[in-house]
Amino acid sequence: MKFKLIYPKWAKLSRQTEFHLPPHGPVVFAAALPDYVDVEFVDENLEDIDFDEHVDLVGISMMLTVQVKRGWEIADKYRGKGVKVIFGGIATMLHAEETMEHADSVFLGEAESRMELVLDDFRKGELKPCYDYMENRPDIGLVGPARRDILNRELYNYKGLQMVDLVHASRGCRFNCYPCAVSYLGGRDFRPRPIDKAVAEMAGIDNNRMFIVDNSLAQDTQWEKDLFREMIPLKKKWCSHPIEDKPEVLDLAAQAGAWYVYQAVFDTSDYIRERIKRYHDHGIGVEGTILLGLDSHTEDYIKELIDFLLDIELDLAEFTVLTPFPHTKAYADLEKQGRIISKDWNDFSADKVVYQPKQMSPEKLQDLLDLAWSSFYKDEPQEMKMFKLFKQVVSKEMADGTFRPRNRDMASQAFGRKIV
Repeated sequence: MKFKLIYPKWAKLSRQTEFHLPPHGPVVFAAALPDYVDVEFVDENLEDIDFDEHVDLVGISMMLTVQVKRGWEIADKYRGKGVKVIFGGIATMLHAEETMEHADSVFLGEAESRMELVLDDFRKGELKPCYDYMENRPDIGLVGPARRDILNRELYNYKGLQMVDLVHASRGCRFNCYPCAVSYLGGRDFRPRPIDKAVAEMAGIDNNRMFIVDNSLAQDTQWEKDLFREMIPLKKKWCSHPIEDKPEVLDLAAQAGAWYVYQAVFDTSDYIRERIKRYHDHGIGVEGTILLGLDSHTEDYIKELIDFLLDIELDLAEFTVLTPFPHTKAYADLEKQGRIISKDWNDFSADKVVYQPKQMSPEKLQDLLDLAWSSFYKDEPQEMKMFKLFKQVVSKEMADGTFRPRNRDMASQAFGRKIV
C-alpha cells in the first residue's frame, strides 16, 4: 500500500527568523503503521506536493490551527481525484467536526496499536468516518522509535547549521495552563515512557542535537533525575521546555547536555529573575516565551515587562499574543464573553490579535507586540543572538569530542566569521 503523508504549510511568526525543524507528529505516526505500508512524506513547508502521483491513501498530519485550512484544501483536491484522505494530529483533534467535512476519515488520539485496524477497514472498503481514541490511550510502553527515515534530512538546516531532531520522553501533563490545550489532547496524567526506551531512541538518532518536546520536564523530580543520569553517557546536546528549578536537577541536566530551555516569563518577579540566573549558572541558555494580552495586562505593564526582559539577560525571546485555541479555558471564557472577533483559523498564528483584550483595543495590543519584538532585538538582531546560542553548543561539543567539523565550516560560511 502506498501511503502519502502530508504536513501542510503555514505562515511562520512574522517577526521570527524563519527556520524549519523536522516535524515530530508525522514521524511518530509513521512508526505506528504496519510493515506493509510504503510511506512517502511531504513537508509542504519545504517541498511541493505532486497531486498527480499515484497513491492508495493520503494522510494529512496537522499540528497547528494555522495549518487546518490548507490541510482542508489539500484534502479537497485529492478527494476530487477520487483518492481517500484520512486526517490526524493535534490540530485535527482541536478541529475535528470541521475537518470531517473535508475528510473520508479522521483519527483522534494516539496511533500506537491502532493503525492495523484502521488500514484493514480501508482495504475492505469500510473506512469509518471517525476513529476516536481520545479517552482510550494506548500503553505508553508501546511508543517506539520514530520513523525519521521518512524525512529528507538535507532540508532541515539553517544556513548550513545542523538543526535539532525532535524526541519525546513522556506524554500528558499534570498542569492545566490557561491558554494550553494539552490537558484536552493528552490528558492530565503524566505518562513517562520507560526511560530505557526513551534513552535508546535518543542514542539511535544520528544527530548530536535534540529538542525534547515534552510539554514540561518539570513534572516528577525522581523521573527527571533518573532520565538525566541515563542521558549523560550519550553526550547529546538538547533543548527542552522547562526543567525543574532544583539545584540537583539542574546540575544533572547540565551534565546530560542541556543546551537551552524555553522558559515562560509570566511576570517581573525576583523569582523569574533568579530562575533565569540559575539556568545560566549551570551553563544552560534561556529562550523566554512571553505571552502578551492576558486580562491583567495593561499597556504600562507590558512596557515594564519589556524593560524587565532586557535586564535579565535572556539569550532569546519569542513574543506572542494570547490566542484562544479551541478546547482551552481561554477559548471557553472568551467565547462565553463574546470577545472572540475572528474565527478565521489562518489568523490563529499567535501573532495576530483575534479577540477583544480587556485593558486596551486589539490594535493597541498588536502595536505592543511589535514594540516588544523591536525593543528586545534593537541592539542585537535575533540572528546574532541565535548565532551565539549555536556558538555555545559548538563549544560544548568541542569540549567533549562530539563536534563534527563539517558543521563548523558550514556555520562559518553562513555567518561570515570563524567559529572558535
